[in-house]
Amino acid sequence: MEQAIIRVAQAIAQAERILVISGAGLSADSGLPTYRGLGGLYNGHTAEGLPIEVALSGPMLQRDPALCWKYLAELGQACLGATFNAGHVAIAELQRLKPQCWVLTQNIDGYHRAAGSPPERLIEIHGELAPLYCQSCGAEDPQLAEHLSRPLPPKCAQCGGILRPPVVLFEEMLPEAAIARLYAELRKGFEVVLSVGTSASFPYIVEPLLRARQAGGFTAEINPARTDLSAAVDLHVQGRALDVLPELVGHISSHRICK
Repeated sequence: MEQAIIRVAQAIAQAERILVISGAGLSADSGLPTYRGLGGLYNGHTAEGLPIEVALSGPMLQRDPALCWKYLAELGQACLGATFNAGHVAIAELQRLKPQCWVLTQNIDGYHRAAGSPPERLIEIHGELAPLYCQSCGAEDPQLAEHLSRPLPPKCAQCGGILRPPVVLFEEMLPEAAIARLYAELRKGFEVVLSVGTSASFPYIVEPLLRARQAGGFTAEINPARTDLSAAVDLHVQGRALDVLPELVGHISSHRICK
């Protein structure tokens, strides 16, 4: 693994424009459970026998907000009960060393921001859990933790409407502003693209990797196991982001080989 990490470090050191794509595996290293898959928060189905994709969907929030919020609250409690880890810190440090390093994250926990990633180079493609806002009047409410200790669904203090987090639920569209930022940066090109802790095969995850490879750039995946993305990258680094990323950034910063 050491040689693989050095190879990635060398590629980053020689590059200016870098994209780090992060997924649930990065936050799982903080003890945050994922909501799908082996060991996930709900193992695919809820107590009501619904697929989690149905319970945590936009239509369910409209049809039965209490049911949708039952599972939003579990995600919220999990996110509030953990914090960023050394992997998030290493990514923020990489962005400090490389002023044109961007982060595209599927995670909604806000840990990249908390760890120090600059918001202007952070694309949270699925949104985040806070602040809540009213679906009726649009008023913001920053009291996520307080609402999670009260009866659900949370209500707007101003008009009594149902509050929701600014996350992308299943069957909802991705935020236009985030998509526009991503594709504006993709048009400029990235010399290195890293996939960290995600197995997602969504187009907006795969496309940056394919674009970089087609343009002669370097792509790598950091994940404990091989995934559907493994065949699309130049190098698979087997290991947890929590362990790999600090060592990777350490190689770059200690040798002062950044441009």
